[in-house]
Amino acid sequence: MEITREDVVRFFEKASDEMNANKDYLIELDANSGDGDLGLTMSKGFAAAKDKVCASEEKDLGKLFFAAGSAMASAVPSTMGTLMGSGMLGAAKALKGKESMDANDFAAFAQGYYDGVQKRGKASPGERTLLDSLKPAADAAKAAADAGCGDRKELALMAYEAACAGVEATKDMAPVYGKAYVHREKLHGVPDQGAIAGSLVYKAWVEAL
Repeated sequence: MEITREDVVRFFEKASDEMNANKDYLIELDANSGDGDLGLTMSKGFAAAKDKVCASEEKDLGKLFFAAGSAMASAVPSTMGTLMGSGMLGAAKALKGKESMDANDFAAFAQGYYDGVQKRGKASPGERTLLDSLKPAADAAKAAADAGCGDRKELALMAYEAACAGVEATKDMAPVYGKAYVHREKLHGVPDQGAIAGSLVYKAWVEAL
């Protein structure tokens, strides 16, 4: 299997579309436990990343993701904008020198994205954050690659389904950070908005492939 540069560009286009389509939903969820700006942040941030990638002729996927992450961090220098941008920078490190991806490279992308967010935010899985969708996705991608998965859409779908399961699990998690902690009593049974944004990254991969 091969994921080409053109597929990566399409991923950024689909990710921007997904964040825009879910903008109001993310705003609604974030208003219950945060500043209510997550939808705007994700929509604006991924649009900036998409525009940067679409205007670039760079073939090195690592450099392409680095440019995208830098564009996002600059466009939306908020907490989630910085975290998502850091995820892209982590993916950039994992894909340095690559002009296409095989299954192992996709798994490295997923782990690199998770690592970038985790190192920047210092949170851990199980604390009701973005990581609770990114970590299951990364684990699923690695398991699929290790099992010899040769279908790129199946690989992306397995990562996305794992991310969605991670979102579902956040309904029973108690938040430990920020305004979400203050409002923790009313959040039981409600999915974490950051984890949803993370799952949309993998939904975009499914759509792109």
